[in-house]
Amino acid sequence: MTTSSADKRKADLKVIILGDFAVGKTSLICRYIEGKFRPHETTIGAAFFLKQWGPYNVAVWDTAGDEKYTGLQSFYCRNAGAAILAFDLNHESSFESLWARFLPLLDNANEDCLKVVVGTKLDLLQPGSREVTQEEARRFSREINNNIDLKKLDREPYFETSSKTGQSVTEMFEFIYQYCLPLSEHEKKSAVETKRTSAFNTSTVDLNKPAVSSPKRTNCCSR
Repeated sequence: MTTSSADKRKADLKVIILGDFAVGKTSLICRYIEGKFRPHETTIGAAFFLKQWGPYNVAVWDTAGDEKYTGLQSFYCRNAGAAILAFDLNHESSFESLWARFLPLLDNANEDCLKVVVGTKLDLLQPGSREVTQEEARRFSREINNNIDLKKLDREPYFETSSKTGQSVTEMFEFIYQYCLPLSEHEKKSAVETKRTSAFNTSTVDLNKPAVSSPKRTNCCSR
């Protein structure tokens, strides 16, 4: 995807990623973009990614998980058509934060916003270390999507992922795109075949200065 083709028109879908501090939101995105694992320092702003999916432009927003940014995260949820609610499978508190802190922020998203619950750090699970069961997370994903017809989904909106191994990361993003952006069978095949070679436009935004009009452009993982 060239910069000019991406910038000529508004994004057709806005995806927001929400979740507690250190659950691995940025690593999740970079695994998807670069196809490899990169550990990260704390995100102190918001990162914006623009991807082409078939004939559509998708804007993906990665926001800082620190509680002091909660009010500003609400600003970035506006007009979101899909949301990724990420939690650490090894820490129940990060799961509890989804409904306590982050779910209310999506009141500013589209009425038919698809909410995908994502358990991260699957590779770190050890016998007895899991603090959130699959059934708990699946039930939560069903309950928070009472605004859409779940029968239209080919699976429940819940994924368990590993940014280190790549397990279920690409599948999760494609699940969102295929539900929110209607493609013909030919377009779906073309989109999947080019997903690894598509370039991304990336920008960062200082959450302490939400009113800036032109965010500084940077490398997608240099935050």
